[in-house]
Amino acid sequence: MTEDVEVDFGDDGLVPAVAQDADSGEVLMLAYVSPEALERTRETGRAHYYSRSRDELWEKGATSGHTQSVEEVRVDCDADTLLYLVEQTGGACHTGRRSCFYRTIDGDEVGKTVFDPDDVY
Repeated sequence: MTEDVEVDFGDDGLVPAVAQDADSGEVLMLAYVSPEALERTRETGRAHYYSRSRDELWEKGATSGHTQSVEEVRVDCDADTLLYLVEQTGGACHTGRRSCFYRTIDGDEVGKTVFDPDDVY
């Protein structure tokens, strides 16, 4: 049996986590994870993050219903970034898009809108 990788949560106690669609490979979002958020993700199989703006733990989709079922958690080579491989229900972005990465640097919209945020939030 292997041992868990010790994640380096740094001085602020958070690491970035990229959520990626486990089937398509599409990058859906980036958020931050605290030790408690990682523990809850591993316990429940649902993505949990830490909101820096609200200063609280949150479960993806608890309000919107647009959940992330976590199939696997990977750790980068420095153990200071996580990759959540997820099955995304609905959109990952609070703007109503499937992915938070829905526009190019030139401002062209390239992502799909999958829900109306006014109906959800």
